[in-house]
Amino acid sequence: MSTHSLSDEKYMKRCLQIALQGLGNVSPNPMVGCVIVHNDIIIGEGYHIKYSEPHAEVNAINSVKDKKLLETSTLYVNLEPCSHYGKTPPCADLIIKHKIPGVVIGAVDCNEKVCGRGIDKLIKAGCQVQTGLLEKESRYLNRRFFTFHEKQRPYVVLKWAETQDGFMDRIREPNSEKKPNWISSERTRVIVHKWRAEEDAIIVGTNTALSDNPALTTRDWEGKNPVRVVLDRNLALPSDMKLFNNEARTLVFNTLKTDSLNNIKYFKVDFDNKLIDNILHVLCKEKIQSLIVEGGAFLLSSFIKSGLWDEAIVIKGPQFYKVGLPAPKISKVAVKSVMVAQENYLYFNNTQG
Repeated sequence: MSTHSLSDEKYMKRCLQIALQGLGNVSPNPMVGCVIVHNDIIIGEGYHIKYSEPHAEVNAINSVKDKKLLETSTLYVNLEPCSHYGKTPPCADLIIKHKIPGVVIGAVDCNEKVCGRGIDKLIKAGCQVQTGLLEKESRYLNRRFFTFHEKQRPYVVLKWAETQDGFMDRIREPNSEKKPNWISSERTRVIVHKWRAEEDAIIVGTNTALSDNPALTTRDWEGKNPVRVVLDRNLALPSDMKLFNNEARTLVFNTLKTDSLNNIKYFKVDFDNKLIDNILHVLCKEKIQSLIVEGGAFLLSSFIKSGLWDEAIVIKGPQFYKVGLPAPKISKVAVKSVMVAQENYLYFNNTQG
């Protein structure tokens, strides 16, 4: 690893900045930004905009007006250029074709299809390659991608709202209307829909599905709907629930069958032995890289107990219920607290999962 200058860091930070614009649109690919510099001036930049479309390096090279300058330029990219044919040709080949002499890379790609092969190809072609610049930041940006490939499971985000006295729902009567009990504000609901658009899938338990009849879509935010996942052990959920409309792909975990019908896939799993492991194993095979766990309390607590989670966002509303359904408990200390109107967002990280 070579010593990097402050200028190098500046250009890599720009790569990370523009890469983030691909959030929610590039999965299962990683978010990648690329900057091309000639005589300490940025002459081209680009990012991976959408899955199956050109990668960051392609967009950056295409943005350079005078291609002759590429032969005396340095290319910065937050993730190792790909070396294989997938939805698009190898970016390493394109860099070599344009005779770009210097390449600075944030993190090595952990995908077994790449994993150092892009770097090797560049070096063998005569490129001066530097790696590890802002590696920690580069890996954090693509924490979903790295978790999926290194741990063979989706990146898991727990999310719930609770009152000031620690309840996440009122006591529901058997004949009460099937709709959400809102603790959070309308503004927070928009933010939650934004979060949904940024992740691959969202999961709820049977009781939450029955009590709230949720749609689990991004109707309050412009973005793709996540894959909906629901636990329905005995396939007892009514077929007219919002979860079973055609607005988004839906996966149903149960103990009776593995099957598919229209936009719904059923997966038979063991509910009594390592349920969370079983769910994450199936989701990994379905190429789902990230998952929001929205409830209920039993499902959230199961993820917490298993240790198989990465982030948690707890929204503390201003209400007091005095009695109700207790919210899950996390033993860790919040790493960040943000006030949004009258609500407090608490952020937790898990380094054990």
